[in-house]
Amino acid sequence: MHAPILTVSTLSARIAGQQVVEDISFQVPSLGVTALLGRNGVGKTSTIKAILGLIERSGEVTLAGERIDGEPTHKIVTRGVGYVPEDREVFASLTVAENLRLAERDDNPRRELVEKLFPDLVARSAQLAGTLSGGQQQMVSLARALLNDNELLLVDEPTKGLAPKIVAEVAETLEEAARTVPILLVEQNLQVVRRLAAGAVVLAGGRVVHTGSAQALLADEELTKRLLGVHGGDDSNQPAPAPHASALNPEVRQ
Repeated sequence: MHAPILTVSTLSARIAGQQVVEDISFQVPSLGVTALLGRNGVGKTSTIKAILGLIERSGEVTLAGERIDGEPTHKIVTRGVGYVPEDREVFASLTVAENLRLAERDDNPRRELVEKLFPDLVARSAQLAGTLSGGQQQMVSLARALLNDNELLLVDEPTKGLAPKIVAEVAETLEEAARTVPILLVEQNLQVVRRLAAGAVVLAGGRVVHTGSAQALLADEELTKRLLGVHGGDDSNQPAPAPHASALNPEVRQ
């Protein structure tokens, strides 16, 4: 058995003084894709940001056996944690090539891999990132993370708002990336989860309520409906909103 690449223990986080995740514990294996699932508004993005130190946090986070919860975000990134944010966050006024160059952490970026996975970006290297389509900007965001030799990728809603054809391309790219780096993936499209994920961690109300096989979860219609608000085979695959925060906790969840 391989030791987990990421271990999260009793992690809690706050934004503007409000509790957004509480007492979260789970592990990410050193191989493959682990899906972080849950209805809208239960704390998935906040969990990713807390791991990275982007929001106030407490608890223990270890990467490859070493604690990182006391370190600032830039040091966590240099340890080998790649991040693909929910809203892409490309530098709109810079070219595609400049966006990628800014992401390079050392003198040996994996340019050949990026050129193989994103040939369209090579052709658009001189184009301003802000003029790209949403799908193309998502590819830039993914390419920036894959340029570096990471220990772990944190990927937040990579198919959000994309056309089905682009969703398939993003899934294919992540599938290829997962051959060499473990991924913690926040994703609402359950078809993508079914294709990519081996394990699943499900949140509700800022807490972990289920861990186990992603395939077993999605094969269980009743459990999927109860935890995610959709059927495993639902074509829409969009989790329902979380119950009103007051039904779970008087504090707001993100």
